Amino acid sequence: MFSSCCVNVIHPCSVQHERRNTSSQPCTDPGSHYITTPIFYVNAPPHLGHLYSAVTADCLHRYKVLQGFNSRFATGTDEHGLKIQQAAEAAGKDPLSFCTSVSERFKHLFSSCNISYTDYIRTTEQRHRRAVEHFWSVLWNRGLIYKGSYEGWYSTQDESFLMPTQVTDALDSSGKEIKVSMESGHKVEWMKEENYMFRLSAFRSQLLEWLEGNPRAVQPERFYQAVVQWLQEDLPDLSVSRQRSRLQWGIPVPGDAEQTIYVWLDALVNYLTVAGYPEKHEQWWHVVHHVVGKDILKFHAIYWPAFLLGAGLQPPQRIHVHSHWTVGGKKMSKSLGNVVDPLERSQVFTTDGMRYFLLRQGVPDSDCDYTDRKVEKLLNAELADSLGGLLNRCTAPALNPTQVYPHFCPQSFPHKPGGKAAAEDYQMLDAVRRLPALVENYYESLHVYKALEAISACVRHTNGFVQRHAPWKLDRGDSEDQRWLDTIIHVSLECLRIYGTLLQPVVPEISDKLLSRLGVQPGERSWADLNFLPRYEGKACPFEGRALGPDSGVLFNRLESQNPDRKSKSNQSVKKPKKSKN
Repeated sequence: MFSSCCVNVIHPCSVQHERRNTSSQPCTDPGSHYITTPIFYVNAPPHLGHLYSAVTADCLHRYKVLQGFNSRFATGTDEHGLKIQQAAEAAGKDPLSFCTSVSERFKHLFSSCNISYTDYIRTTEQRHRRAVEHFWSVLWNRGLIYKGSYEGWYSTQDESFLMPTQVTDALDSSGKEIKVSMESGHKVEWMKEENYMFRLSAFRSQLLEWLEGNPRAVQPERFYQAVVQWLQEDLPDLSVSRQRSRLQWGIPVPGDAEQTIYVWLDALVNYLTVAGYPEKHEQWWHVVHHVVGKDILKFHAIYWPAFLLGAGLQPPQRIHVHSHWTVGGKKMSKSLGNVVDPLERSQVFTTDGMRYFLLRQGVPDSDCDYTDRKVEKLLNAELADSLGGLLNRCTAPALNPTQVYPHFCPQSFPHKPGGKAAAEDYQMLDAVRRLPALVENYYESLHVYKALEAISACVRHTNGFVQRHAPWKLDRGDSEDQRWLDTIIHVSLECLRIYGTLLQPVVPEISDKLLSRLGVQPGERSWADLNFLPRYEGKACPFEGRALGPDSGVLFNRLESQNPDRKSKSNQSVKKPKKSKN
């Protein structure tokens, strides 16, 4: 057992100095990027919020790959702790078998929803135990962990220690007075036991300095301000172990078999495990981005950076925080029977349909509301009618009998008004030309809904362009009309090519179908290929005159309501997509 009487305590200033030296080291690979989801707790099956976290991180990863980055993307499951121990007992299973069965459900969901992770971490893996033990030993050897006594409120449901100011009175289902967490509403209990403490109080000023020097470290802004506000108060030292007699299911404290490492310290180290800690983590740790829900912000923006600083490592480059999903205006709960099964819903609305809805409607700053009706209306309007209708129009044999990417005529659409193009057409070109930079900015900050809003607006403008000039009314026997018709289709296909390329991180299958129909090859779909309408600038277009890809059917099938008068109901099922033309 470790003894706290002969520990050589490292002064916080020394840690800060070392951290500065570490952070000033150049990244070994400037093209590296590392994105993580939280690792998901296996006490219950996956729900809609889990899929939202995963899809959000997946979008950022895919976008970085399109930009040419060497991107690593990690997700996985958090499998230790008292809740898991109790859940396994209730299920009549040993803890590891219980964890494996639930972890496989997460894996299956992510596979079904096209989550392109490069590493799936389980905290029961040997590589993770080794990383945790090393991390603990570093903190111990630096005098940042000591043996002490903890007395205070503890939430088993949240696996969280709470300050008295974070607890309030409530009544349980039988009317009995209890104490609950103000943030989660879960019951808390007064706990007193001897365990190990981390000197969190020593890091308050360093955490403030880190945030002040990195105003984008926590996004969106409201969550950054929340963390700064928390740090205005004193930070008490944090209990980082539990007595083994109470918690057997976890990693034992190195050198003390009577204590188990606190589940959150164990879980947070997973990000280092995936990066190759303790030997080969430098390449990835300089560029780590965490995607987390707002309920675990304090763990990721205060405890985790403090642990890292204590271990001589720099805090995360960015913590992207998102809010929660409600259903029909109410919090999801088993008792209300309104928990959305993300796998079942993705089978009804398609994988890409569900991905699009979550990223189009998910606003990081505030909670979002889910109903089947909302999904149906959005997907029909933006994927089936607007985007799918535009592609169908411009590639239909009636308008494009030769099935090629037609030629652009600069006399029909000159740089200055005077040809056949209207003033609104020039405005559309300008909007589409500016779109990649706009979308890039929104993807970088994970405001994906704003990116999709901008793309959707441009799709509507392009539909308006086609409708305005009605190419189906032009006389194919007239050479001037034919050149104008070809130009209309060429411009429209160029717009579609840009939209399809930009949408790849969000709806990879739909984007592939769209770009394949345009004849755009896999090697022509990167961010570097977003060169819009080069013929308008007098440059060559590699697609001009190229045969279109085969027609593989409707881009996205319209969804039909199962019940015609269900509009007044918040959350009913819909039929699977009907196979019909737009």
